[in-house]
Amino acid sequence: KQMILQGTGAVEVKSGYGLTVESEIKMLRVIQRLKSVFPIPIKATFLAAHAYPHEFKDNHQGYIDLIINEMLPQIAAEKLADYIDVFCERGFFSVDETEQILVAGSTYGLKPKIHANQLSISGAVEIAVKNNAISVDHLEETNEETIEILKSSSTIATLLPSCSFYLGIPFANAKSLVDADIAVALASDFNPGSTPSGNMNFVVSLGCIKLKLQPEQAINAATLNGAAAMEISSDYGSIAIGKRANFFITKPMPSIAYLPYSFGETQIETIILNGEIYNG
Repeated sequence: KQMILQGTGAVEVKSGYGLTVESEIKMLRVIQRLKSVFPIPIKATFLAAHAYPHEFKDNHQGYIDLIINEMLPQIAAEKLADYIDVFCERGFFSVDETEQILVAGSTYGLKPKIHANQLSISGAVEIAVKNNAISVDHLEETNEETIEILKSSSTIATLLPSCSFYLGIPFANAKSLVDADIAVALASDFNPGSTPSGNMNFVVSLGCIKLKLQPEQAINAATLNGAAAMEISSDYGSIAIGKRANFFITKPMPSIAYLPYSFGETQIETIILNGEIYNG
């Protein structure tokens, strides 16, 4: 509810904070319940491959087998997730382990996404593009090879500047991605460990201040390209004939640049969801 009141019109929610069969299934079931409560599109992503639980720290394949043989069949049977995600990073899931999990997920109809290049150039982007990932999230670390690989694909680069802000890590090189005509989305990465905020207006502000995007680019990344990263851009993400009547009416502003400029204020005056005023 708070995210909607701050300007969010669609959301992808990931599991990955329990790392047991019971807790991962529970989180995904809660996401399904949210879909029935709130009038915005909600997509669910299965992210048990977020880290290795303590009991599997010396038995990585054992945990991967648990994901593939126990979690995935139940998730598929209950239709609990749209996507599967893996944190592909040194010290977490290797490129080979990531591909093993993504391929298994695809057999159950879960489309791939990847946590890529948050801490290092890990090879995650290559494996994402190879497996037709919908998006790669993070990309705080990039190089020319990363950009060239993304440039040849339809994979969306989802940047998470509020995570960089909170953790004090480098910000993604958004300008190089945009200059290469790569579709860039902005998202909050709202989670209890590294980004305890779902305020997308702040994300758009950081997109301008820290990622050096123009206001129009940052807003487009947070709306239309964000919708594309959820595969709903044909119905959401912009105001256009034939799309759903979901939009946020702001207070009068001197220019579009005022939206990211006034990062400490809420400029929303009226919320329209599915053609009706939403009051929370």
